[in-house]
Amino acid sequence: MTPVEKWAEQVRAGEVRAVSRAITAIENHAPEAEELLRLLFPHTGRAYLTGVTGAPGTGKSTLVDRLAAYHRKQHEQVGVIAVDPTSPYSGGAILGDRIRMQGHAGDAGTFIRSMATRGFLGGLARATAEVALLLDAAGKRHVLIETVGVGQDEIDIVRLADCVLVVMVPGLGDDIQNMKAGLMEIGDIFVLNKADREGADRLEQQLLAMMSLVMPRDGWHPPVLRTVASENKGIPELAETVAKFQKHFAASGERERKHVEHWKKRLIELLESRLLERALGGAGGEKRLAELAAEVAERKKDPFTAVREILTKSGLAN
Repeated sequence: MTPVEKWAEQVRAGEVRAVSRAITAIENHAPEAEELLRLLFPHTGRAYLTGVTGAPGTGKSTLVDRLAAYHRKQHEQVGVIAVDPTSPYSGGAILGDRIRMQGHAGDAGTFIRSMATRGFLGGLARATAEVALLLDAAGKRHVLIETVGVGQDEIDIVRLADCVLVVMVPGLGDDIQNMKAGLMEIGDIFVLNKADREGADRLEQQLLAMMSLVMPRDGWHPPVLRTVASENKGIPELAETVAKFQKHFAASGERERKHVEHWKKRLIELLESRLLERALGGAGGEKRLAELAAEVAERKKDPFTAVREILTKSGLAN
C-alpha cells in the first residue's frame, strides 16, 4: 500500500489529522492532493451540501453553528466549510469562524475548517469544491458551506450546493439588498435571522412581494423562515424545511441535473487549468508571459500573435 493509499484510508475512517492534512494539501495545490482525491472520489456522492450566504452581519456563522448542533443531535456527521475573506498580510482566513464555533471543538462528529478566498471571486475559495468532496469521503453526511457574502460576483455557491440559504436581517438596508440582480434566483430558502428585531414584519412582506414575481422552480416556492439563531429559535423548522427541499428536488430530478451541470463546469475548469499549466509550464513561462503582456500593453504586439507564440512554444498550436 502506497503512502497516499494509506492516507486515503485514514480520511475515509474520518481521522481528523488525516483530513486536516488533506485539506492543507488541496489548498496548497500539493502534487499528492490530486492522487488522493482520485482515490477518494468513488466513495463520494452521499453528502448533502447546504450553502449559507448573505451580507456580513446577518449572523451566518451563528446560524451554521446551530444547524450543525441540530444535525449532531440527530447523530449525523457534520462538516463545516467557512469561506472567509483573505488577510492582506498572511493570505489566510481572517474572520476565524472556528473561534465562534468552539462548542464543537471536542466533538469528533463535527469537522470545521475556515478557508481563505485568496482573492477568488464567487464568494468561494478555489479549493472549496474539493474540500467538500473530501468531507463527503470522510463520512460527513451534512456539509455546511458558509460563504463570504452575496452579490452578482458571489453566486458560485449555487453551482456547488444542493440547497442555498440566503440569510437576511432587519435593519441592514435589506429592502435595497433585495433588488440586487440575481439574488432572488439563487435562494432556495430565505432565512430572516434576528427576527426579534424591529422591522422584521416589513422585511418579510417585501421578500414575499419580491418572490411573487419569481417563477417557481419545479413547483418549489422558496419559503421565508424566521430565526433567532443566537437563541436557537427556528433552527429545527429550518432544518426540516431543508430536508423537505431535499426530497422535493430529488424527486423532480433537478438535483441530478444540477450535479451534471456542476461537473460539466468543473471539467472545463480543470481543462483550462491543465492547458494553462502546459502552455506556461517550464522554466521562464511566467516571465515570458509578463514580457508578452508588456509588449501588448505598449502596442508592440497584438494579443492574438502573443497567444499564438505561447501555443507554438508549448506545442499546442495547430
